Amino acid sequence: MRPLTSTKSGKLTGTIRVPGDKSISHRALMLGAITVGETMISGLLEGEDVLHTAEAMRKLGAKIEKGGDGLWRIHGVGIGGLTQPKSTLEMGNSGTSTRLLMGLVGGHNISATFTGDASLSKRPMKRVMTPLEMMGVKFESAEGGRLPLTLHGPQDALSIEYKLPVASAQVKSAIILAGLNARGITTVIEATPTRDHTENMLRHFGLEVKTEKLADGSMAISVASQQEMQPCAVDVPGDPSSAAFPVVAALLQQGSDIRIERVCVGERRNGIYLTLQEMGADVKFEHQRVEAGEQVADIVVTSNGKLKGVNVPAARVPSMIDEFPVLAMAAACAEGTTKMTGLEELRVKESDRLLMIAEGLKSCGVKLEMGEDSLTIHGNGKPPKGGAKIATALDHRIAMSFLVLGSVTDEPVSIDDSAPIKTSFPNFEILMNDLGTDIS
Repeated sequence: MRPLTSTKSGKLTGTIRVPGDKSISHRALMLGAITVGETMISGLLEGEDVLHTAEAMRKLGAKIEKGGDGLWRIHGVGIGGLTQPKSTLEMGNSGTSTRLLMGLVGGHNISATFTGDASLSKRPMKRVMTPLEMMGVKFESAEGGRLPLTLHGPQDALSIEYKLPVASAQVKSAIILAGLNARGITTVIEATPTRDHTENMLRHFGLEVKTEKLADGSMAISVASQQEMQPCAVDVPGDPSSAAFPVVAALLQQGSDIRIERVCVGERRNGIYLTLQEMGADVKFEHQRVEAGEQVADIVVTSNGKLKGVNVPAARVPSMIDEFPVLAMAAACAEGTTKMTGLEELRVKESDRLLMIAEGLKSCGVKLEMGEDSLTIHGNGKPPKGGAKIATALDHRIAMSFLVLGSVTDEPVSIDDSAPIKTSFPNFEILMNDLGTDIS
């Protein structure tokens, strides 16, 4: 246990870079591992979640090492070349890498056992298991489709056409990755657009990924098996989910002026920034460009310390699913009511995030109502009193969000354990204090 306390600070100033995007980092390691030749990665997020992915790919046969120049080099085994691991794949707290790897490994005629920490072991995997079973994969799991889980890949994986019952980039990606080594063409149909990092990176590695808009407005994403991937360089941009913490912290302090360089800001990841702009925030994207198929920009924040409540459209949820905890901190300090709906996915994250947000804000003096999939926060235009000690339930985003809130509350806000922050943002404390917060 490593408690931290955030005390009221002044304005935030400076230029920073946040760690590499976690979603892109996971995928770069996985795809590099199934490419023949050397893939070089710069800017890789070196948080615990991504390091678990790297170790899992080593156990599956890829050679992965970090050089003295800071570059990660991967010597892959080719599509279909993964080998049966000699030991368990320990995934720590990473739901993303677990679900994506279930798909990637499931396309091979090998068996693998996945385990995780106490938090990950509570998270359901059935939504991934169901389509993979249609492709011929067999599973042995703990009750409710949870870890520990053993996967047995088929001799020849079957291609499928699968309509996602819920919007999930992880499920979509798992099916696509399994389809790389299946017979024929695998198609995923999604009614609501989700993160498209897998599709973007597959194209960056030279694979053809087809997208087609259907008559009902949904999107079909298709990939053919047995394509050849070309090794390439990947420069991972900054994580927009991580950038949201210093952005919100700056917006809550009048006179703040910060720049966050080279952040991934694609339209399927920028929902938090659109919402903050609707709340009256001065958040700009500068030097916009495309790198390795991803939209990248510098985020510039200038604050007058005033935000207004808004209604967040449910259709925006997939583009900002990880940012609702820190958005709730902004809403707690805004003038008026902020209503968020379509949040059922928050209940199956690292914790029941919806409940954790609500209980934590109440303990800080915020008025709110929580529904099964909604949260309504009543702000009065100034920070709440604070003075609470927040139980984080091993959830890194809950921990960081309440430390952001503590930077503006009259009384300090503490969290019970900051250790999980290392999964996604290893230098969070140092970086935030360099900008002007008081976290210790």
